[in-house]
Amino acid sequence: MSILIKPIITEKATADSETFNRYTFKVAVGANKVEIKKAVEAAYGVSVEKVRTMVYPVTRTQKFTKKGVVSGMVGQYKKAIVQLSDGEAIDFYNNI
Repeated sequence: MSILIKPIITEKATADSETFNRYTFKVAVGANKVEIKKAVEAAYGVSVEKVRTMVYPVTRTQKFTKKGVVSGMVGQYKKAIVQLSDGEAIDFYNNI
């Protein structure tokens, strides 16, 4: 099981990384903060100061359309905000 699934690159996450040196990742639901810290340090070669995590629950939606009731679901996922030491940085765009 891979702990880091993908980095989250949104306007808010990019501004957070430029201003406060914090990067956001979508991670495995069963991963804890220590595992996330080790995975980021191994993958990107940086030193991590702090890890914040949040779990988003399953969201179910229903729409009433001409064809009847349409149901949808977004699965559960976990997001981690990783703060790096001063002078460290992660470049997500170097392989493009």
